[in-house]
Amino acid sequence: MAEEKNTPTLDSNELRSIRLQKLKERQQAGNDPFAITTANQTHRSADILANFDSLEGKDVTICGRIMTWRNMGKANFIDVHDRSGKIQVYVRMDDVGADVFADFKKWDIGDIVEITGFVFRTKRGEISVHAKSLRLLTKSLLPLPEKFHGLTNTDTRYRQRYLDLIMNPEVKDTFEKRSAIIREIRNYLDAHDFMEVETPMLVQNAGGAAARPFLTHHNSLNQDLKLRISLELYLKRLIVGGMERVYEIGRVFRNEGLDIRHNPEFTLMELYQAYTDYHGMMDLMEGLIRTVAEKVCGSAIVTYGDAELDFSKPFARITMIDAVKQYAGVDFDAITFEQAKALATERGIAFEPRHKKGDILNLFFEEYVEDKLIQPTFVMDYPIEVSPLTKRKPDKPDFTERFELFAYGRELANAYSELNDPIDQRYRFEEQEKQFAAGDEEANHTDEDFLTALEYGMPPTGGVGMGIDRLVMLLTNSPAIRDVLLFPTMKSLPNDK
Repeated sequence: MAEEKNTPTLDSNELRSIRLQKLKERQQAGNDPFAITTANQTHRSADILANFDSLEGKDVTICGRIMTWRNMGKANFIDVHDRSGKIQVYVRMDDVGADVFADFKKWDIGDIVEITGFVFRTKRGEISVHAKSLRLLTKSLLPLPEKFHGLTNTDTRYRQRYLDLIMNPEVKDTFEKRSAIIREIRNYLDAHDFMEVETPMLVQNAGGAAARPFLTHHNSLNQDLKLRISLELYLKRLIVGGMERVYEIGRVFRNEGLDIRHNPEFTLMELYQAYTDYHGMMDLMEGLIRTVAEKVCGSAIVTYGDAELDFSKPFARITMIDAVKQYAGVDFDAITFEQAKALATERGIAFEPRHKKGDILNLFFEEYVEDKLIQPTFVMDYPIEVSPLTKRKPDKPDFTERFELFAYGRELANAYSELNDPIDQRYRFEEQEKQFAAGDEEANHTDEDFLTALEYGMPPTGGVGMGIDRLVMLLTNSPAIRDVLLFPTMKSLPNDK
């Protein structure tokens, strides 16, 4: 019986003191649970429930945490939770012996135990384990939250994910699905002849995206370094080196704000394929996401929030110009830069003096279009001003062969026909340096080694980057990025060290 049932008015500090005293008594009696180094887990709860017919009457050994306790005098029922779920255990004094049973009654909810017994079904029909021997493996010193209210405070859940996982089984399901999503992405790309690689996290020039990097210092080299904001420029170096199809799934770091879709560190997948373009990347991404959804969710039609997202059909494709024309009623092909600025002012869209016509088109897209793209949609042909690493469209040089994939009004992936002209790339870097000097802290900087690599020659290449966390959000119906990160970035509390 747990002391929580006998002393409901005690606070957590008092309950902890009681548990510490129990531990001390065990240790003084030579029965320290923390001296145990291993256990003999033969079955998990899900194994027993799924294979009852073949296991009935046979001995099993389970290990897990006591989560509920029903005291019936000389016979008790406890629920033991393990990684796969929970199972009921029946503990009777006549079976385990008076001394063992008396010791058992001193255990608490939250304790981690090993129990050996035979599998049976109770009179009420519940598959259970009838205990023959039992052992306390780990003493829980802190009481768990009260079971009927559980752990609902989101700040506590994110800060103490271990407690969240104990109290909320559905959270564990989300992270098991996250692992399965990453595994299926790898399976899909490996099957399409891509090779997984690793590139540096500590870099001198953090390029490949519009973001502010985190700064650090290397003591031995006496040199300032940055944490990468993208995987792009190193992966392209590998395309130059002839590797042709490469991908990386890894952490990147951006010194930006936090909201339901942004965390300063997140997981990015980037891939690059020689001898294709952004149309090839659209086909690849459509097949990848559809396959992952089918494998992990059982269907390519998934529910997210109030919408049903259909990844089973061909994804819609629309240019940014046509999207703005459709949703904002403005044809940027038919207006001048001065008219674009006047329209932005008229509609309350803030822009900066450094912005050009393409920047204003992108601002109109963000204001009028993004949140309307519920079903998966490729938005193509971005202006060159917002695409410094992308190949120009041969027939429309103010625009680039770039797309972003949107679903539920959110960007899911970003892709290009990669710029492989080193002279044009140097000019784009110079333009980015001007933007940085004008106050754009997210502008790219010139990467001389990357330019050198391009001068050796990079074949026509398609590349794509996809935020793993946002895909996991969609496929697990999770409203916030913190729900799919085991340990999201949190503001320190006053008593944090």
